[in-house]
Amino acid sequence: MIRFEALHKVYGRLVAVESLTLEIERGSVFGFLGRNGAGKTTTIRMMMGLLEPTSGTVVLDGHDVRREPEAAKAVIGYLPDRPYLYDKLTGGEFLRFVGGLYGMPAPESRARADELLHDFALTAQGMELVETYSHGMKQRLALAAALIHRPRILVLDEPIVGLDPQGALELRRLLVRLADAGVTIFLSTHSLPVAEELCGRIGIIDHGRLVAVGSLDELRGRTARAVVGGAPATPLQEAGSLERIFLDIVGLDIVGAEKGSRL
Repeated sequence: MIRFEALHKVYGRLVAVESLTLEIERGSVFGFLGRNGAGKTTTIRMMMGLLEPTSGTVVLDGHDVRREPEAAKAVIGYLPDRPYLYDKLTGGEFLRFVGGLYGMPAPESRARADELLHDFALTAQGMELVETYSHGMKQRLALAAALIHRPRILVLDEPIVGLDPQGALELRRLLVRLADAGVTIFLSTHSLPVAEELCGRIGIIDHGRLVAVGSLDELRGRTARAVVGGAPATPLQEAGSLERIFLDIVGLDIVGAEKGSRL
């Protein structure tokens, strides 16, 4: 379970995240959408304890990130948008190293690393230096590292980037399996079709504010009820894709009842 309580981050006069309050149920896939600069990565960094909020807090599986940082980080796996890997380690060494950071005994860490290398089709490269990996292979290794300690919460920031179509398909299948097993997944992505396929609930953030949250049907219903320039929504808006809904909601919430600029 993930809970944001009036989370707020200010840089001087810039409000990066404004009073974000949100609860995400255990075992669900939650999509976090927004344009570049909307506040997605700032929110994630506060969730991970990498950035101190101006006010408010995040609770992860019952642990307050500010008061119990070690306990909170022990239950969460994180794949940043630009993961950092140690190029002079082999893939297997890197996974075992990350396992050690989480306090896993060496035999358990080794067995889990071998399991993940197999699951991510990296067994053949497990003894090779990370610096020899392709971009897609590095992305898969970084995701394997996020799962090494079997986290109860998984936070993904643009995980599809760098994956070929087969890798993207396998990732989507993995996320479904993890959610079915009770893992709570927080997915920040620009890939709206992926969010539409996987996410039971979706939050849209813009200019630091959570402007909409709900299931796809609930967001579609909100768009269908909207009044644009005095006219009811069109049939296309009523049954629109997530892309259409996203653009309509962001446009409405930025400029009120008028259409704003698009992506």
